[in-house]
Amino acid sequence: MATDLSNWDWYRTFLAVLEEGSLSAAARALGLTQPTAGRHIEALERHLGLPLFTRSQQGLLPTEAARRLQPQAKLMATTAASLMRMASGERDGISGTVRISASDVVGVEVLPPILAALQGEHPGLTVELSLSDKIEDLLRREADIAVRMTAPRQEVLLVRTVGPVALGLHARRDYLDRHGMPETPDDLARHRLIGFDRETAFIRAAMDALPMLSGLSFAFRSDNNLAQLAAIRAGMGIGLCQVPLARREPDLVRLFAKEIDLPLETHVVMHEDMKSARRCRLVFDALVQGLKTFIAS
Repeated sequence: MATDLSNWDWYRTFLAVLEEGSLSAAARALGLTQPTAGRHIEALERHLGLPLFTRSQQGLLPTEAARRLQPQAKLMATTAASLMRMASGERDGISGTVRISASDVVGVEVLPPILAALQGEHPGLTVELSLSDKIEDLLRREADIAVRMTAPRQEVLLVRTVGPVALGLHARRDYLDRHGMPETPDDLARHRLIGFDRETAFIRAAMDALPMLSGLSFAFRSDNNLAQLAAIRAGMGIGLCQVPLARREPDLVRLFAKEIDLPLETHVVMHEDMKSARRCRLVFDALVQGLKTFIAS
């Protein structure tokens, strides 16, 4: 077998064909010509000695061998991207790429002002933002830094706890004008509630912490926290959202602040190997300070 097995371009094309389903679509995604993409697949199949795809009217269908190779090829892609981020940041001091992973609400509502100020001070810094709740992305080097609402337990991760973000029950003022102000948590049963579509481990923990919300039915359901927040802002009903975010909206009213208060401990997390990279340490510290300011707002 030839030593060209280390040719990353072949595996990059292989992954693109798996994801896109055809040579033409993979070529477009990678900025290649279709014949070049075809040569990559043929070369990889030849050197592996395995057929990776079968041709059909639906496009290229992966063989069992291709599916077995897919996880390792994805790991190669993640490692290559991590290496490129590290190399880009070592040339000119505080420059290069830092990839941040955060939940959808934090990534859209909280981080942009922090990152804008950071890039204003360091224009050579490039930020990639991944909206994800998985902590495993740091272990697999899919991200350099993560903002999480649950504390990771892995020893290889550097964790800074920045404090609790309170979750509270909110509704828009005009909704309450139309439907009345609930006087007790029992009154919530007659209101239009905004909530989740599927019960996750976090939802189960929240319901255990807030038993007065258990058993209530929702008029609007979504597993996307941004969609729930948008529904509250639109006056569709009563729902949970982060208290510091609600404080930005004069029309949002918090309900039952004493009875319903769910603190989410917030952490900034980085793989221990990344703390020696100046740009990662800079972003890590800026996120810690910015989130502390957000929590205290």
